[in-house]
Amino acid sequence: MAIELLYFAWVREAIGRDGETVSPPAEVRTVAALVDWLAGRGGGYAQAFAEPARLRCAVDQAFAPLDAPIAGAREIALFPPVTGG
Repeated sequence: MAIELLYFAWVREAIGRDGETVSPPAEVRTVAALVDWLAGRGGGYAQAFAEPARLRCAVDQAFAPLDAPIAGAREIALFPPVTGG
């Protein structure tokens, strides 16, 4: 299952790209598991995803919790909390 990932703010800066397409293994079933899998790549990924509690996500352009399932998702965005004002 190919998923388009989008990275924003310091996540993008740490990884060095604004997005990519990945095909995670079958055992990766939630956004949190996806983040762990990505962190295992090391380097900027490990840095960006060292503290998953600092992340927010959107699955197919809808805000979602990190325990959201990824089955059938076409796009997942990962970003820090945002504030308005």
